[in-house]
Amino acid sequence: MSKTVVVPGSFDPLTNGHLDIITRAAKVFGDVNVVISNNSSKTSLFTVEERRKLIEEVTATIPNVTVRTSSGLLIDYAKSIGAAAIVRGLRAVSDFEYEMQITSMNRVLDEGIETFFIMTNNQYSFLSSSIVKEVAKYNGDISALVPKPVEAALREKFNLS
Repeated sequence: MSKTVVVPGSFDPLTNGHLDIITRAAKVFGDVNVVISNNSSKTSLFTVEERRKLIEEVTATIPNVTVRTSSGLLIDYAKSIGAAAIVRGLRAVSDFEYEMQITSMNRVLDEGIETFFIMTNNQYSFLSSSIVKEVAKYNGDISALVPKPVEAALREKFNLS
């Protein structure tokens, strides 16, 4: 399939759960745009540029993935690149309620852009960037939770050896 899609998120930091969704979307869709945005309700550990570089490094072997940043409405970005759909990952039923609200608003703004949900791999159903940051902050083992470059970047941020 040669459709262009957007996989949005704050990715602060990218987790193996995020990477699972990106990788699986890349197997189904032709052009996958990972779009990093700042979530104004969260305090970021990594700058948008740091996140972009980390995701580019981690996804370098996936030829149809492009990493971009956006500061406006996701639907406006999706329209600007001619995206056919937005791809979102779901971990649990609680994610569905939030995602349904966002999807409904996006359909009001542009009913021509669909949203596809991909259920996360069960091994990542508990995983969030917030949990990863908390465990990393106290020097916990995050090696199974994030890609190696992200683990190294977290260790550096928290001045851990």
